[in-house]
Amino acid sequence: MKKKSNGVGLLALGSLFIVILIIPTLIVVPFTNSNKTETVQEHPEEQKAAKSASAESSSLAVKVLRSNSQEVEQVPIETYVARVVASEMPVNFELEALKAQALAARTYITRYLVEGSKVSEQADVTDTVNHQVYKDEDELRNFWKDDYDANMAKITEAVEATAGEIITYDHEPITASFFSTSNGYTENAGDYWENDIPYLQSVESPWDADSPKFTDQKVVSVSELQQTLGVTVDGLSQTSITKTEGNRVDEVHFGNQVFTGREVREKLGLPSSDFTIQQKDDHIIFTTKGYGHGVGMSQYGANGMAKSGKTYKDIIQHYYHNTEISPLSTQTAALASAEGTSEDPSSD
Repeated sequence: MKKKSNGVGLLALGSLFIVILIIPTLIVVPFTNSNKTETVQEHPEEQKAAKSASAESSSLAVKVLRSNSQEVEQVPIETYVARVVASEMPVNFELEALKAQALAARTYITRYLVEGSKVSEQADVTDTVNHQVYKDEDELRNFWKDDYDANMAKITEAVEATAGEIITYDHEPITASFFSTSNGYTENAGDYWENDIPYLQSVESPWDADSPKFTDQKVVSVSELQQTLGVTVDGLSQTSITKTEGNRVDEVHFGNQVFTGREVREKLGLPSSDFTIQQKDDHIIFTTKGYGHGVGMSQYGANGMAKSGKTYKDIIQHYYHNTEISPLSTQTAALASAEGTSEDPSSD
């Protein structure tokens, strides 16, 4: 009888062990088969950022429309910020530059959520440059390979250091635009976009000269230029260029036809709207300085400032005029209101 009792006890323990193994699987599996919204599990390094955020910000989530799958991922805001920083800025940048990028990324999405400009009823933003580039854990692991843990730990440290912080102007989250490399100056928002923005004004950014993207050239044929712009080019003697305060092209005059520097950049796929034009035989050579639209924070400029000993707060104050770093909790009422509305207030 005693031997029989031990067998029953071992059988009971074995059954309990199997149940312990099975129950977590039963809990997790239903969430991985969702047709539209995937609840993302965080990697341990990423959990640190979310835990260190304020109670208000840690309860917020971002619904990201994934380009490839057309499914929506619902991601805690601090996890979203960490993955945007990992996707948007080189991980070998200085920690203070990564902190500045984290602050810009969190501010960008906060303003977007406050305004309620959703891309659809199900999603807040896409994972593309139309909003902010976002890669999930699997994509980052595939990109970084064996360096994933070390790289994510560094990104998490930057996000954790700024958790719950956003950039504000007149107590509202700013349009925290950023770009890769300046031409030595950032651009006034009104010189590239339609409207001027008081905190997005041209400032010096000499650190960008060290960027591998500082200068570039693109060569197009005369026929391609004429077809793309719809102009007739009989040599460049009748071509003239005016410049903005940020030393980018304001207007290009091809004879009687006028284009903005932005139009030429976008139509021809130039890295920057700071360019010179030179003709060689039947080809036109565009020599550019900088990479990106030039408005807001230069990423390579931020890294240069960090290398010189500046903090992320110094970087933010340099690139975003007269702004403040404020707690995200000041926006939670507006965010809750935006999440509660059933209408999509976005407009093209």
